[in-house]
Amino acid sequence: MAQFDVYPNPNPASRARIPYLVALPSDLLGTFDATVVAPLRLKTDRDVVPVLRLNPMLQIDGETYFLRPQELAAIATRNLKNPVANLSTQREEILAALDFLFTGF
Repeated sequence: MAQFDVYPNPNPASRARIPYLVALPSDLLGTFDATVVAPLRLKTDRDVVPVLRLNPMLQIDGETYFLRPQELAAIATRNLKNPVANLSTQREEILAALDFLFTGF
């Protein structure tokens, strides 16, 4: 599992509104039984009101999603299978959103 790998949401109850999860821990930490993820919500989702710097827009296969770090969760690593993308090219935006979440800057 690489940092910023994107996985299909394994939870059928929330998959329609949260289609993907982004793995956040550094590759340097190895693999744990659980990992921290942030959900991705479609830009067209009317229930999402993005906050500047907190919810950057990220691209996957030509579709735009909002990162939702305010909804961080831990999930069993075994439930994340077959990454569909890696967002390491958007690392700066993701780390800035996490920094803003925890520090307000």
